[in-house]
Amino acid sequence: MNDDSAFSPLDPFQYLDLGIADWADGIKQWATANRGTIQPVKHFLNDSINSVENVFQTVPPTVMIVLLTLLAWQLSGRRVAIIVCISLVALGLLDPGAWALAMTTLAIVLCSVIMCLVIGFPLGVLAAKSDRFQAAVRPVLDTMQTIPAFVYLVPVVMLVGIGNVSGVIVTIVFAVPPLIRLTALGIRQVNQSVVEAARAFGASPSQIMLKVELPLAMPTIMAGVNQAIMLSLSMVVIASMIAVKGLGNEVLRAMGRLDAGKAIVGGLGIVILAIVLDRITQGVTRSGRERGYRHWWQGGPTGLIFAILDACKRTKQHDEANQHEQTRLRKVKQEQGGE
Repeated sequence: MNDDSAFSPLDPFQYLDLGIADWADGIKQWATANRGTIQPVKHFLNDSINSVENVFQTVPPTVMIVLLTLLAWQLSGRRVAIIVCISLVALGLLDPGAWALAMTTLAIVLCSVIMCLVIGFPLGVLAAKSDRFQAAVRPVLDTMQTIPAFVYLVPVVMLVGIGNVSGVIVTIVFAVPPLIRLTALGIRQVNQSVVEAARAFGASPSQIMLKVELPLAMPTIMAGVNQAIMLSLSMVVIASMIAVKGLGNEVLRAMGRLDAGKAIVGGLGIVILAIVLDRITQGVTRSGRERGYRHWWQGGPTGLIFAILDACKRTKQHDEANQHEQTRLRKVKQEQGGE
């Protein structure tokens, strides 16, 4: 700014300084000085991520594919299970190291989504029940959704440092707003006549919430969960700039070396994980009646197990009935022979 020039009303911004940069620098100094206060949260998140990652890395790929396929079959049906199985096999065939990187990314995404649920679901319910709270939280959610992700990388790194924990925190900030919004939207869109009918039959507020509003709002809530998962995966590459491991870091390193092959492997790995998680979460929104059965345990592998057990039980009952009939016939013949 030129101090010798006169103030011009046509361009006043050249002569006005609100000190926002200095204020932001003060926040930086405060964050650096109070870094120790967030260390318990950092240790908790770090232990959680490491525990999940160790489990995923310990389980052999073939076993993991079988488990995820069975989970997809149980939650979303046989067609989704086939898609998940093919996708996971393709993921393993991309590169010898792609599977390990994918499991690290999956652990980070899973921890991020769980934390989003812990934070976002109660806030969404509260926003659905309170107009004041929704009005107060709306600008905060707007800011969280519109501010560039690179902006809040800096304060998170200052508070926590680089690593997977910072990536989880950044991902939570990026992915939790849609979950809050869609949870509140789903509960608010529940037909009030149904709620009034439940209240007329003597249901308590907690029973109305758990047995009426949440089941009816579940498709919308699951759409919020799906959006949180997709946004978490989209944040993987950006979070790799603060030393977050996984497929995103592979893409970042490939970009630095102009290695198109590694970049494509990392990118395709992220896409495959997105397909797997998206298909599973979308299938959860379908009710059992839409799939041809009443309860969730009547389909998928659990349904098959129960069907086998039921068939064995019926066979046993049929054999016992035959034995009882044969015994009765022998007694009748013995009695006739005695006469």
